Amino acid sequence: MTVQTTNLTIPERKPRLYLADDFKVDSWETLKPYFEELKTRDIASVPDLEKWMQDRSELESVLSEDLGWRYIRMTCDTQNEETTQAFQYFVSEIEPQIAPYDHELNLKLMHSPYMSGLDQDKYRIYLRGVERALEIFREDNIPIQTEISTKQQQYAAISGAMTVTLDGEEMTLQRAADRLKRTDRTVREEAWRSVQDRRYQDREKLDSLFDELLQLRNQIATNADFDNFRDYMFAALGRFDYTPQDCFDFHQSIEETIVPLLTNLDVERKEKLGLDNLRPWDLDVDPSGDKPLEPFKTGEELLEKTVQVFYALDTYLGDCLATMREMGHLDLESRKGKAPGGYNYPLDEIGVPFIFMNATSSLRDVITMLHEGGHAVHSFLTREMSLNAAKHPPSEVAELASMSMELISMDHWDTFFEDEDELRRAKRTHLESVLETFPWVATVDKFQHWIYEHPNQTTEERHQEWVRIFNTFNHKLVNWDGLEQYKPFVWQKQLHLYEVPFYYIEYAMAQLGAIAVWKNYKENPAEGLAAYKRALSLGYTVSIGEVYEAAGIKFDFSTAYISSLVDFVQAEMEKL
Repeated sequence: MTVQTTNLTIPERKPRLYLADDFKVDSWETLKPYFEELKTRDIASVPDLEKWMQDRSELESVLSEDLGWRYIRMTCDTQNEETTQAFQYFVSEIEPQIAPYDHELNLKLMHSPYMSGLDQDKYRIYLRGVERALEIFREDNIPIQTEISTKQQQYAAISGAMTVTLDGEEMTLQRAADRLKRTDRTVREEAWRSVQDRRYQDREKLDSLFDELLQLRNQIATNADFDNFRDYMFAALGRFDYTPQDCFDFHQSIEETIVPLLTNLDVERKEKLGLDNLRPWDLDVDPSGDKPLEPFKTGEELLEKTVQVFYALDTYLGDCLATMREMGHLDLESRKGKAPGGYNYPLDEIGVPFIFMNATSSLRDVITMLHEGGHAVHSFLTREMSLNAAKHPPSEVAELASMSMELISMDHWDTFFEDEDELRRAKRTHLESVLETFPWVATVDKFQHWIYEHPNQTTEERHQEWVRIFNTFNHKLVNWDGLEQYKPFVWQKQLHLYEVPFYYIEYAMAQLGAIAVWKNYKENPAEGLAAYKRALSLGYTVSIGEVYEAAGIKFDFSTAYISSLVDFVQAEMEKL
């Protein structure tokens, strides 16, 4: 059975060549024979080795997709015990059994006498990843990883259960946050305080959870002979192209080039709003005094308009989202019990991803949908990769796909905003948020470095360090008088710190790249878009720098490069 769209025919599932066609992941007992066969198979030639690699890749794709659906169903309804238990079963009963076999299979590959006969250019990225995995593997870490996965899930459950009541209506924190765009300052303040109070209620629970994660992560690093978890994660994430010192230099460049610019924008905001003091609830309202933008009313409308935007850009891009819509691979609207945040989950066997988000009716939701749509296009462009690992480039590349889509789609935002004044407001608001990405990412990333360099920290020391870093990068003109109790806990809203540690600096790196992609697109739309697709189609078969080069941009975080791209953004903002 296939799904037919305008120009794209997507099989529901590519034919399996190794596993039985009706095979389902239901227990370790049914999986183990495949791992045993791969472990013991006789390999007598280079073609034999490549066939073995393909079979292993197929098994990995099936497992990855099965876990993906378990995660998707759990996050769509965190209160559903059945879906939660299904995810927990995989994490606690299946993943720990797989890990030792993965290690054995990596050893079998790297020690094969036929490994040198492989096309080293074709497989170089894959092989260096396998080599790194062997370096950091420790069997003692398997049960710790299982415990970490279970605890990370608790964050989604705690956050997903948070609601507030405003004007007699119970609502998610995401929906309450939409009120921060209201022109009535009293309404904004009430919403902001309500959200902070609700998070504040669970501050000790979230601190305790983080303390447990910190201890477990530090133990993993120690077991693997690393000085700290930061260094372990740089290895685990395959950061071959930059070092912690590069991150520190990037933080410094952001502080020097972008923070002063945003401070000037806050001065303008304060003057336009006619305020004596900027308060935290004054940062999202349009300083023009106009009512909040409402680009759509329902998740269905958001999807329909996004599909139109993608088709206006490129037929292939439109077909990607249209296929997902036809297959039901989206859950967009915010509701009680749904996990926070948004994601595009690649489904490796079928090759058609799933988009999850918590839309209400804001411009931010449009950006999120475009962002995740960029990830989705990336999944489509890599679905034919011969090895599963090649479908998963590092985040510095993955986020380039999503953040570039936010910007290159702007010429077609009239689909969401028919009124020209509203269209200009939307574009300017987003470009300001693009600039605001950098200091916030620097804040979170610098905080993570400190956390894992000081594993014996007290919770009070952690709070103090967060406030110090927060004050370095964020809205220096904002008055927090009387609100000081909330600031030490602002970091707890950042799910990355709990669920995907050290996955954040990539957003700033990719945001720089996205601005460069957009600049190329503005200068030559056809070639700019072709280069974007060409780069993403490489998957993870080349280095990060080579992907950026294919896109016609540089992988560069120098102060001079940042300044040149920020100047371009400012020039575009002045046109609005």
